[in-house]
Amino acid sequence: MMKLSSLFAVLGWATSALAIPASPVADANLPGSTANVAGLHALAKQAGKLYFGSATDNPELTNTAYTAILDNNQMFGQTTATNSMKWDATEPQQGVFTFTNGDVIANLAKRNGQLLRGHNCVWHNQLPAWVTNGHFNSQQLTSIVQTHCSTLVGHYKGQVYAWDVINEPFNDDGSFRQSVFFTTTGQGYIAAALRAARAADPNAKLYINDFNIEGTGVKATAMKNLIRSLKQQGVPIDGVGLQAHFIVGEVPTTLVQNMQEFTALGVEVAITELDVRMTLPETAALLAQQQRDYQTVVAACQAVQGCVGITLWDFTDKFSWVPGTFAGQGAACPWDANLVRKPAFDGIVAGF
Repeated sequence: MMKLSSLFAVLGWATSALAIPASPVADANLPGSTANVAGLHALAKQAGKLYFGSATDNPELTNTAYTAILDNNQMFGQTTATNSMKWDATEPQQGVFTFTNGDVIANLAKRNGQLLRGHNCVWHNQLPAWVTNGHFNSQQLTSIVQTHCSTLVGHYKGQVYAWDVINEPFNDDGSFRQSVFFTTTGQGYIAAALRAARAADPNAKLYINDFNIEGTGVKATAMKNLIRSLKQQGVPIDGVGLQAHFIVGEVPTTLVQNMQEFTALGVEVAITELDVRMTLPETAALLAQQQRDYQTVVAACQAVQGCVGITLWDFTDKFSWVPGTFAGQGAACPWDANLVRKPAFDGIVAGF
């Protein structure tokens, strides 16, 4: 049976489609934000959360209209480096570390009085060829992981609230991803990385971060089993990052239950990479559903004490990763490409 809300959404799409040209270009008549608030981070703090933040990337920092919003610590109390702390950016050759671009983001956060999330130590993507094609044995690659994590985390010691130490270890069916790390070391690289990170910065929270674990299901269950196993082994693990790259109208209905099941294991959770993409062009109905989706996600975090904060995977469509990854999709962020707030912004406000 179709819910009334779904029926209204369909009817709304049908009427709005008449008024909006079939083009990915935003129509001047599309609705915008009407909320009048000091800032999203200020709201999050009032609601008892630790932060509301946005990721950013070095090439964007030359855009002064963009940085005027990013630097406002009432709007964003936290930031994450989208790319400049990843392996290819920080250890392009074995034992040769470069932190120049990562330091720019770290200094931005420090200057603005914003928390910094470190992203990330070990991931199967954006690896230099020397790692993927090095034909290392298990002992060698474990040592490489330990050196990379301890050097990276140690460089930013005292500056980072939390690190995504392990990023995306699972396939969607709950099996371990066949990365160079898993195929060479089994699960051993996970504990090695977490222990190295803890030794390098004992005060940083250590996370495992993944997508499609936001609602209950086989992948979320696999993550819970991994957290239990690590805790039983005495391996340091403090948090689970729920990436939350969603599609309009497809936000899981089990967000709260799932977060509670994670926090019951003795870890905190965070929404780490939030965006809600749609098939273009934007319509009034799609923007209205996106507003509800952002509200749902924020309200879920708000409902779970152990959900400490929310990070947008950049706040503007101008710099969103979505169009370059998902053909024909975009408009995923709460600000449009002209840095104008969309109804999604009001959804965030309502969620708090």
